[in-house]
Amino acid sequence: MGVVIESFVWEPTSSVFAFFLLSTFLSIFLLPYFAKGRTFGTFDHAVSSSFARFQRWFLAIYTLSSVMEGIWSVYGESELASYGVSKESTVSYLCVGYSTSLVLGPLLGVLSDLIGQKRICLLYCVLHFVVGVWKRITMSPSAWFANVCLSLAGLVHSFGFETWLVVEHEKQSQRNDSLNETFWLMTFLESASLIGGQVLANWLADGNVQSGVALSATASLFLSVVAIVCIVRTAKEPVKTLPLRDYSAAFYAYVLGDKRIWFLGTAQACLQFSTAVFWILWAPTIVADGREVNLGLIYPCFLGSRMLGSTVFPWLMSGQSFLRLEDCLVYIYAILAVVFSIVAYDYQEISTLIVLFCLYHGFAGLVLPLLARLRTMYVPNELRGGMISLSQIPANAAILFCLIQRGYSDKIENSTMMALSSVSLFSASGCIYLLRRWGKLPHQDWHKL
Repeated sequence: MGVVIESFVWEPTSSVFAFFLLSTFLSIFLLPYFAKGRTFGTFDHAVSSSFARFQRWFLAIYTLSSVMEGIWSVYGESELASYGVSKESTVSYLCVGYSTSLVLGPLLGVLSDLIGQKRICLLYCVLHFVVGVWKRITMSPSAWFANVCLSLAGLVHSFGFETWLVVEHEKQSQRNDSLNETFWLMTFLESASLIGGQVLANWLADGNVQSGVALSATASLFLSVVAIVCIVRTAKEPVKTLPLRDYSAAFYAYVLGDKRIWFLGTAQACLQFSTAVFWILWAPTIVADGREVNLGLIYPCFLGSRMLGSTVFPWLMSGQSFLRLEDCLVYIYAILAVVFSIVAYDYQEISTLIVLFCLYHGFAGLVLPLLARLRTMYVPNELRGGMISLSQIPANAAILFCLIQRGYSDKIENSTMMALSSVSLFSASGCIYLLRRWGKLPHQDWHKL
């Protein structure tokens, strides 16, 4: 008599997605009723019509750029595996990407401050256009060239659009409320766009990775052209930038010469490092016990958590919290560190891991707009791109070190990388605490360059 073994694929239930959808909806639409005495969004009549128009165009462009990021985030190891690329070669391609970010990242940040944010955002779209053309023509993994271009595009995405927003906000002398609102909307729309990009890429692939890459390249070409047209139409005025000599002197005085910027930059780098470690290890960690898992349905849960976390930011800004924002960051970083500590200490059940990872992304969705607001408080807008790119150097160096030690030498385990992420997040909590104790100068004094 034969024994039939039923296969079971673990996947989140529909109630999980309903929870994120309902919670996000309630968090957004209940805010105006509880935040008395405050106005938000289109109800804020203090926002000029010109900035409101720019804000709408900017968010549309940022959404398009995030969809392009989401399309290519679906492919990766699956694309390389479809062409027979070994895991060792896959690690080398990752190292190429992070090496590019490590070497060229600071230069791109300084370049964005010198030539203007409109041009650097156009460069982002051009890079995606080039990748789309290359993948469409070659029909091969072309990982070296594509990784370099996508790594550069990811760098520009991390600072170019935010800097463009704050420069335009300052130029039109708007209230900080409108800027804070746009910060959390950027995180919210980016997460939603990444989910949309995943849906689009999976629909185009339809079980065939190579044909999906070709069709996704066509979609990326179309989206990049639309984004280029929107950027050109939105930003018509020339941007005044500092000469190189004045920029160098200001950067040394207001960024390199201030310990508070070092604390803030370290906190940013620690979050970037832990997030990169998560995206590298989340799938191997979940399937470590050999069970089949539907990773495609788990991925939206993380981004849904980040969307929900970003909606908490306007609640904090509306005065519903008894803590200062810096105090909130201290505790949030500590919670994120504890989450990684639990994962690093011992293997957990799949459901427990999903809950922990969703907690991480939920709090990360709150941290991102909080850090953007702190950058507005401490960093001059004229130096913002260079400061953000400079803070990414230690994160990219740490990620590259872990990839080499894990992928080539096999000297460290996945749990060790998780533990390092936990230590970095505890360090970030300490940096924010020190930043709060040091205080800050008045906002206007930071911009007398």
